[in-house]
Amino acid sequence: MTATGTTSAALREMRWWDIDPVLELERDLFPEDAWSRGMFWSELAHARGHGATRRYVVAEEAAGPAAEERPRLVGYAGLAASGDLADVQTIAVARDHWGTGLGGRLLAELLRAATAFECAEVMLECRVDNTRAQRLYERFGFEPIGFRRGYYQPGNVDALVMRLTDPATSVNPENGVQGTEING
Repeated sequence: MTATGTTSAALREMRWWDIDPVLELERDLFPEDAWSRGMFWSELAHARGHGATRRYVVAEEAAGPAAEERPRLVGYAGLAASGDLADVQTIAVARDHWGTGLGGRLLAELLRAATAFECAEVMLECRVDNTRAQRLYERFGFEPIGFRRGYYQPGNVDALVMRLTDPATSVNPENGVQGTEING
């Protein structure tokens, strides 16, 4: 993280060797409804090659000065596309990177993928009590369209369903993320 509160984490395509660090972050952030290893493997199986319908990315900080230190995974996100509809499957940012703009960079990459998949709409679900995430989505033009009662288990927490029409126009300078580069 830089002194200005922004992150310098690099975005790149998620690969199979990222699953273990992704699971660590997943379990920390979503302990009651974390995805399984198999769920991530299944998603990644549809993310490469001809006919790919998924886009998964990770954000990692540069390795530390010691030679044995590896880059630290600090976020990830995934999108599924079907026809002209895309669905944000997941976005996660390490707690020590909240408020740095990393969530916006990850979302912008998913919206670029939705545009590449030629999707006209992007949908997502968000916990009704996660107002921080809702503000991010609204900044990109997502609008609430309904609820899914008891969607998040355990706890029977409702999900707010949000929709974005025309994802190609939502990644713009007002969102502060245009031009984000990604490797992979």
